[in-house]
Amino acid sequence: MKMLSLRHALLALAVVVVWGSNFTVARLGLRELPPLLFTFLRFFFAFLPAAFFIRRPNVPWRHLAAYGVLIGVVQFGLLNIALKNGISPGTASLVMQSQAFITIGLSIVLTGEQVLLSQWASMALAVAGLLIIFAHGGQDATPLGLMLTLIGATGWAVGNQVSRLSGNVDMLGYIVWSSLFAWPPLLVMSLAVDGWPAIVHGLQTAGAVTWATLAYQSFANALFGFGVWAWLLARYPTATVAPISLLVPVFGITISALVLGEALPGWKLGAGALVLGGLAFNLLWPRLKIALTRSAA
Repeated sequence: MKMLSLRHALLALAVVVVWGSNFTVARLGLRELPPLLFTFLRFFFAFLPAAFFIRRPNVPWRHLAAYGVLIGVVQFGLLNIALKNGISPGTASLVMQSQAFITIGLSIVLTGEQVLLSQWASMALAVAGLLIIFAHGGQDATPLGLMLTLIGATGWAVGNQVSRLSGNVDMLGYIVWSSLFAWPPLLVMSLAVDGWPAIVHGLQTAGAVTWATLAYQSFANALFGFGVWAWLLARYPTATVAPISLLVPVFGITISALVLGEALPGWKLGAGALVLGGLAFNLLWPRLKIALTRSAA
């Protein structure tokens, strides 16, 4: 199997660091801005000015619209509401990884895909980790915060299904142009939920750190992260690149602990080990099985 060169491995590592730190960055930005306004600005700046320089991918508008709403409104809108005061960034980075198993469940329902025994085992590990988090809810996450994050992960999973329907496309262009359909409903929701006075107050009081977090979310997380990831996937097998994403919650938890002082009790580390163990087993077992079969032969 083709291995990543050192330079490309460092690029992949940079992406997962950006994605992992994104949860802490969002929490910092949410200190001064209401969550739906913050999410609206994140997708507005992901669309403009990039749309003037990045061509719209040749896919149906309905795919872009569905993806934009699912990722913008459902995933990030609900996640940012939870991050405001319902869940810690490190825990959120871990719970969001449940999208991998929600994706498997959707494949079963939508396509009748047969689930392998190894996938059932990996899901059991991850569910055990999530149950530990639920059992300790209130220390790092309220029940509402956990539910919003899980619904956000579901939006991410369904969004992945939509992007697959579009085929092999320029993912950077896909992200930019789908954002066109994310920020209008987010603006309407912000006006309805946050309210005009809160919006005006947030914009007037937002300091340099808040605007820097928005730039980080719009450009580093969305454009750099997805652009580089798609570039790597175009040059290497998915099985080579995808396992590196397992480091996202590792960096998410670590950076939140270092920057925000998020506690790392034993139960959280154990829950994280179970969720990451399930993810790793699901991703790596097929490769390990092939290697064992070849060695036995």
